Amino acid sequence: MNGGIIIPVYNHGKACVAVVEGLLQYGYPIILVDDGNGEETKSYLAQIVAAHPEVTLVTLEKNGGKGGAFGAGIAKAHEMNLSHALQVDADGQHDISRTPFFFEQTEKNPRAIICGYPEYDESAPSHRKNGRKFANTWAKIVSFESGIMDSLCGFRVYPVQETYDFTSGHNYDKRMGFDIDILIRLIWRGLPYEFFPVRVTYPADGISNFRMIRDNARISWVYTKLCCGMLLRLPLLIAKVIKRKHTA
Repeated sequence: MNGGIIIPVYNHGKACVAVVEGLLQYGYPIILVDDGNGEETKSYLAQIVAAHPEVTLVTLEKNGGKGGAFGAGIAKAHEMNLSHALQVDADGQHDISRTPFFFEQTEKNPRAIICGYPEYDESAPSHRKNGRKFANTWAKIVSFESGIMDSLCGFRVYPVQETYDFTSGHNYDKRMGFDIDILIRLIWRGLPYEFFPVRVTYPADGISNFRMIRDNARISWVYTKLCCGMLLRLPLLIAKVIKRKHTA
């Protein structure tokens, strides 16, 4: 396995410094994606790259959303001949000490998407936890996969080639519906998946890019499109369920 790390960055320059410094100890190349940031965040990113030659910076002229930034990052990972890429959020919410474990699981199952599901502490807002329950229920419905434990957590290892083939040739949600959209669509394309816990914290002084009304509406639209896709694939999805029961 030839792994690397992708970090989409928008308005989290200061927090990203700590995330990168924490990840460097594991020895993986890191790809930072500047998603059309302002000068303050750009300054932080420039400092990181200047101090650490093993960090690569991809710069987008305009903000394209988390999914758009990830797509740029996976294209760079493909260019660098990486076999797998761990997506990590830039805001410091994820327990990055889980990085080696997640890559170990990738070595055991190289074709799988290795997904995190959140273990919250007391800092987690209740509306976030309740919203996830709704999202995860719909993820199971549209995918016909009862094993999906979380559809929103951004701590995941993706196989680069299969993911690049998808992101470079298909439309997918580029903003807050991204984590849901890409997971379901890659599962539809036949990629296996596994879930493992990762601690998630919400710092009191953290900056959130999530906008309650706008982004919940967008996520609802993503699920509407996925429902339509599910109906089109219904015979194949039912056949997969039947096959799974016969081989269990």
